[in-house]
Amino acid sequence: MNKKHKRTLEAVFKTPVQSNVVWGDVESLFMHLGARIKEGSGSRLAVELNGVRAYFHRPHPRKETDKGALISARRFLENAGVKPC
Repeated sequence: MNKKHKRTLEAVFKTPVQSNVVWGDVESLFMHLGARIKEGSGSRLAVELNGVRAYFHRPHPRKETDKGALISARRFLENAGVKPC
């Protein structure tokens, strides 16, 4: 895992939840971990990792994700067996 992916993973699991995490970095982390990402209509994404599936919306017009989506990403990664080292 490169330094950027590690920082993103730590940001997703950081408490209190951050509001400055770029969604593109989270998506890149998902892909690095081996997730399959399927584009839906509009800004929807279906992400599957280790048999766990979750649905997300890309943020717009801003590139930063909101806190609720970050909490959902954390829950998704936990359910898929991914935790920061």
